[in-house]
Amino acid sequence: MSGARISSISKNSPASGVDLLVGDELVSVNGREPTDIIEYQQLIDGEHVTLLIRRGEGPLTRKVTIQKELGEPLGLSIDSAVFDRIRTCDNHCSFCFIYQLPKGMRRSLYVKDDDFRLSFLYGNYTTLTRFTEFDLERVLDEGLSPLYVSIHSTNPELRAQMLRNPRGASSLRWLRELLRAGVEVHAQVVVCPGVNDGEELERTLADVISLYPELTSVALVPVGVSAFSNEETMRSHTNDEALRVVRLAERYQVLTKEILGRVSVFASDEFYLVARETPPPATKFDSLDQAENGIGLVAAFAQSFAGEADMDKLGTGFFQSVDGAPAWGYRADHGTSTREDPGDEVLVVTGEYAQPLLRAMFDEHGFVDVGILAVKNTFFAGNIKVAGLLTGEDIAAALADVPDTTLCLVPDVCLSEGRFLDGMSIDDVGHSVRIVRTTGQDLRQTLESLTTKRLVPS
Repeated sequence: MSGARISSISKNSPASGVDLLVGDELVSVNGREPTDIIEYQQLIDGEHVTLLIRRGEGPLTRKVTIQKELGEPLGLSIDSAVFDRIRTCDNHCSFCFIYQLPKGMRRSLYVKDDDFRLSFLYGNYTTLTRFTEFDLERVLDEGLSPLYVSIHSTNPELRAQMLRNPRGASSLRWLRELLRAGVEVHAQVVVCPGVNDGEELERTLADVISLYPELTSVALVPVGVSAFSNEETMRSHTNDEALRVVRLAERYQVLTKEILGRVSVFASDEFYLVARETPPPATKFDSLDQAENGIGLVAAFAQSFAGEADMDKLGTGFFQSVDGAPAWGYRADHGTSTREDPGDEVLVVTGEYAQPLLRAMFDEHGFVDVGILAVKNTFFAGNIKVAGLLTGEDIAAALADVPDTTLCLVPDVCLSEGRFLDGMSIDDVGHSVRIVRTTGQDLRQTLESLTTKRLVPS
């Protein structure tokens, strides 16, 4: 039970002029006990808001009434998105990355949710195996759209097998109901070599056209396999396997355009990189709603670096609704803890996938002398090569031979409240570090501000 506590009060807001304190628990709003931030926002929309609060650990409560304009923000920030209990996932997917985490990490990282509310709020994917008639009614009544659904396979037996949950065979009926009611839905297929690829993937994509044509987008995502995986059937894609997925996605882009009048199937940028192909340019995407799955993320970053687009509304992390995500709404702050000395040299720290992309980008825009350090992920190992899953331990090891006078630029996507996934802080890295927001625009502005410094050669 997470509860609903006030985390901050905006100055000069309606809530700032009454007896409310950070840490107060919201028991009810206008006589109702909201179960999540969605319901809370609806309840505070009127001109008169009555809060029942509890201060401290005692049982006593008190009422606070606030007058404001209709639709005016109340001025309170709440410390969680779900006030009752996150609907945890009861699937046991062999490809689930949370099962591939070592012991001893932050407790919040082990939370598996299958909650449609977090799907609406954060873009988390739900398998719909815990979805109910009551949930459908709420989604439709409150207009909770878009939602994000994990398909993985439209073969009922295979889907149940992959989720290790018999309800996986039938839960896509809720997807049909959502689409019939006009709810916008983005879907994903985590492609596992030898399991749901090849003919099974073709079957799934064919069913997308025939059974679920209203889907806004379908992302094909490669399975992430770390050194901590105990699943014998899980392995990384070979270059040829990744290329086959890319070509299949491109074929279905043509088909969906011809049949549905729009492109709805996409392979993630990671598939292109594994296949040693260049990810598609921005002109290939109508939207970036699947950026969390790496659909168009490279193109968006390049556009942002060139000053042609704004990435502020793009997600960039894996543990979205827990504590490893951008500080929008009710996500955790990455943190601003930093050790930064002037230094004469500058080095950009990133993951293995991003290094060649950044190199080409820097050279194109005149930053030919900017150094790039591609950090090998030995903590997770396997095929984990994205910047968002880098740990302090690996970064510190990679910087061991870098002079102390070097200023290292670290992307904020691998931090949560100033700490890496392994619990290390920026200070533990042992170098002068500046945290840079993970957008092309922010990286370029940072580099431009350091043009007077001597830069590390490539």
